[in-house]
Amino acid sequence: MAETFTPSPLFQRVERARRRKHKIRDEYITLAHGSGGRAMHELVEGLFLEYLRSPMLELLEDQAVFEVGGDAQSAPGAGNGGGVTRLAYTTDSYVVDPIFFPGGDIGRLAVNGTVNDLAMSGARPLYLSAAFILEEGFRIDDLRRVLESMRDAAAKAAVQFVTGDTKVVQRGSADKIFINTSGIGVVESHVRISASRAAVGDKVILSGTLGDHGTTIMIARGELELETEIESDTAPLNSLVADMLDEAARVSTVETIHCLRDPTRGGAATTLNEIAVSSEVYIEIREDLIPVREEVKGACEILGLDPLYVANEGKLIALVSPDVAESMVARMRQNPYGLNARVIGEVKVEPRGIVAMRTGFGGTRIVDMLVGEQLPRIC
Repeated sequence: MAETFTPSPLFQRVERARRRKHKIRDEYITLAHGSGGRAMHELVEGLFLEYLRSPMLELLEDQAVFEVGGDAQSAPGAGNGGGVTRLAYTTDSYVVDPIFFPGGDIGRLAVNGTVNDLAMSGARPLYLSAAFILEEGFRIDDLRRVLESMRDAAAKAAVQFVTGDTKVVQRGSADKIFINTSGIGVVESHVRISASRAAVGDKVILSGTLGDHGTTIMIARGELELETEIESDTAPLNSLVADMLDEAARVSTVETIHCLRDPTRGGAATTLNEIAVSSEVYIEIREDLIPVREEVKGACEILGLDPLYVANEGKLIALVSPDVAESMVARMRQNPYGLNARVIGEVKVEPRGIVAMRTGFGGTRIVDMLVGEQLPRIC
């Protein structure tokens, strides 16, 4: 007989709080507003959305998916038939410090991050733009190194740069180099992937170990006197998503991949909370199933951090129908970016909008959205 979870008064109070509309109460911008956690959501939903509101922006996805051609505007949801093409568009800015770190640099991060945001909608990334803000005094050799990295990353992800922009500011007005990348891709399948589409019974799949990128950046800054072989996990996940879509089409005629997200700023905990709130479901994960490298665990213990909240740049979380979860994991493990894929939890009904974790001690604890700023300028 399946174990049922009875929400305690604490869970019920948290659930009510999570349903309240985010409001911005701060008078000044803080680093926490860029963390990907609660403060950033308050800034986005309580301020940006108020002034820039549109039907697509209100969805608060990591990309916009829209239709062009044919009678797209008068017939939303027409798919790829009747001359209608579904496109995905996204944009992101990168300010990581340091700009070079084990496993990558700001250039590779910018390409992979934009590719991944497109892929999380089921799109095949095609074209990128790149805009650079350069500080006076930035070394040309370092810029060349960044550009070479971006070129190689784009080739690996099978995307092309098609436009861009460059600005230079006075010394002290920026920190070496900031990069903005935007991307566009085509959604070739009929899937409708969204953080709002999680269904009760779905299995939660994680593609690999947590916390590699954030821990790498901490060590690269010299904040930990450690010598480890940890590297950033930054990687293009479009090939992994393509394999997953292919597997979904092979085993079922109905849509089985409901949500895809890459847990970057705020980590897996914040990403799962975004899904739980958007879909109004309860997500329960199991501590003993979550893969974390021993080096990452050690670094997080020293700093008092939870790997669930540490940034990743080459992992994804998928919520899929339970009948395809086993074959999906098996297919993901055939891809180099999904070797450690596994089911780490499932979706339940109550209490809605909550993420909780079954601990190794047999208890259950709330896994809330990131509060404050664990590590600024992580990407």
